[in-house]
Amino acid sequence: MHICFFDIDGTLLLSGGAGQAAMEAALMAEFQTQEEPHGISAAGRTDRAIVTDLLAFYGIESDDVVYERFLSVYLSHLPEHLSTRGGRVLPGIEHVLEALHGRDDVRLGLLTGNYAQGAEAKLKHFGLHHYFQFGGYGDRHTDRAEVAREALTAYCELHSECSEDDTLWVIGDTPHDITCGRAIDAQVIAVCTGMFTAEELAQYEPDHLFEDFSDAERILALFP
Repeated sequence: MHICFFDIDGTLLLSGGAGQAAMEAALMAEFQTQEEPHGISAAGRTDRAIVTDLLAFYGIESDDVVYERFLSVYLSHLPEHLSTRGGRVLPGIEHVLEALHGRDDVRLGLLTGNYAQGAEAKLKHFGLHHYFQFGGYGDRHTDRAEVAREALTAYCELHSECSEDDTLWVIGDTPHDITCGRAIDAQVIAVCTGMFTAEELAQYEPDHLFEDFSDAERILALFP
């Protein structure tokens, strides 16, 4: 069985910055922040880690209650920003997902830094949600490797055929996707449709590296 864990932003789709804009709007609405945040990396990180840094930037003491307040307001702002930011599904993605989804020897899941509900909102907006049944998300973990382990556990809990003979795949666009794939002994497919160039991603030695997935048949050939 091929178990494929897909990243979302920069791999499946571009949201036009909807997530970041919704986060900033939520902080302003809920905590009356004014200054635009800076110096906070987002690519490949979990929403939990990003929000932890944002709260620290504004001097807001964080605890579970604060995170829940933020999450609720963030999710209320996200649909509007998805609708107005002009995002899109990346080249070849729908072909790849449709072909893999139709096979009996492939299971499709998510391995994303997004909050689970944020991931659902993005995927539904772009018509991709129905391809995925399980995943690991950025609600609790700041370490992307822990999200990878969560994703694998979610698959094994859902499918009784979980086996050591399964071939694990992580598909993503950042160095974090490559390193977290190694944490679960997965084959890694890196794609240059996010913020990182082929040269930058190659330094992390993914098993396969593509400029994009527009030649879908080349991707599908990896799953004999």
